Amino acid sequence: MIELKDILYKVPMNAVVGNTTTSINKVEFDSRKIEQDDVFVAIKGTIVDGHDYVEKAINQGAIAIICETMPEFLVDGLVYVQVEDAQKALAIIAANYYGSPSGNLKLVGITGTNGKTTIATLLYQLFRKAGYKVGLLSTVKILVDDIEYKATHTTPDSLTINKYLKEMNDTGVEYCFMEVSSHGIDQKRTSGLVFEGGVFTNLSHDHLDYHNTFKEYRDVKKVFFDELGGKAFALTNKDDKNGSFMLQNTKAKQYTYALKSYADFRGQILENSLGGLLLKINDNDVWTRLIGSFNAYNLLAIFGTAELLGLETLEILQLLSDLESVSGRFQYLISNKKITAIVDYAHTPDALKNVLETINDIRTNNETLITVVGCGGDRDKAKRPVMGNIATTLSNKVVFTSDNPRTENPEQIIEDIEKGVEPQNYKKIISITDRKQAIRTACQFAEENDIILIAGKGHETYQETNGERIDFNDFEIVKEELKKIGK
Repeated sequence: MIELKDILYKVPMNAVVGNTTTSINKVEFDSRKIEQDDVFVAIKGTIVDGHDYVEKAINQGAIAIICETMPEFLVDGLVYVQVEDAQKALAIIAANYYGSPSGNLKLVGITGTNGKTTIATLLYQLFRKAGYKVGLLSTVKILVDDIEYKATHTTPDSLTINKYLKEMNDTGVEYCFMEVSSHGIDQKRTSGLVFEGGVFTNLSHDHLDYHNTFKEYRDVKKVFFDELGGKAFALTNKDDKNGSFMLQNTKAKQYTYALKSYADFRGQILENSLGGLLLKINDNDVWTRLIGSFNAYNLLAIFGTAELLGLETLEILQLLSDLESVSGRFQYLISNKKITAIVDYAHTPDALKNVLETINDIRTNNETLITVVGCGGDRDKAKRPVMGNIATTLSNKVVFTSDNPRTENPEQIIEDIEKGVEPQNYKKIISITDRKQAIRTACQFAEENDIILIAGKGHETYQETNGERIDFNDFEIVKEELKKIGK
């Protein structure tokens, strides 16, 4: 049995009541999961305050309470530890409980608004193809070498992260690639982890329902790089105006990648088509199956990371050409009538703009570009009219529809999106609340050689309305609808 003092190593404490040599069972921050001799960490969340559940945790058998505010009445025989920041304490405790597993492999965190999932997943692919045992912690899935688990958050809670990292240690995993979200950084979920490196992709309008201002969102991202150790690397997108800002104050070794600026890892797009990208990277030509300038940036980040982790340049280039696109990220099919249907996770203004500009770059303009798009409910409302404007400016026809309405009225969300449409583009739009009907309508509009973009949900296989999740897969639906109408 592990003792309480062992998991409190390096945890900043304000006060301790009781005996820390007490043996413990496991650590929980959800009082419902507490069993005999568990440690309960009381977290002040955005909705629920764990301090309100201390008594329940004790009644269920908790032997130690980690909290920011000491309870008014202390129970004899129990241990109470008062900390300044319970979220940070939980992260350090979780790492200690599982034996600091991040230090036993090479962990690389990828942060930014767009590109995190693609870069993390393709790095996983690349290192697997290079013959290594690899782990992945992403929005889409968690992979311990070839064993897959379902992901529930972009950055899981500290206990979950360390649990899977420990499993990776036990399986012999050498490298792990992890998406690091602004929520995860702000809630200290990555504290206590040892990173081999960090990658910054880009920064644009997102999550302002949580962070309040763009500056706050940007500054939270920077914290990740501020906390990297001196032996780690920090790789940043120099073409993004926030790229250099991320490197201020970091102790890590600094590297850059870019298409438009001088950088350590320089790229140039030689050819861009629906067949793929021909890139020049540091004077080497490489053909890849990925499409668009946003993927050129992703590939540069992947190339740079792989080189900084010690892979040989020629091997990396060969592996890049063999990478396959990530589910729901510019995932496309071409129907019998040569209609191209593209499904993409673009749910921010910048991501939508990138995808539409990519399509416009590679099309001949003899085709009609039809975009199906919505915005999520209970999230940042300011981006809705911006996305409406981008969709109608860069498409020939647009179908506004539901994304994940959650607890909001989907018709109100669509009205918010419509507010961004300029008068000259009114004739381009149609609004259909039912997403399946919206996709069906886009398929009916499409003629031979036309392009349909279905944006916003990407890899998601559900639609969430009023707390209920129904099965919903954009890619499968568009494939089915095109087949059904014989196109």
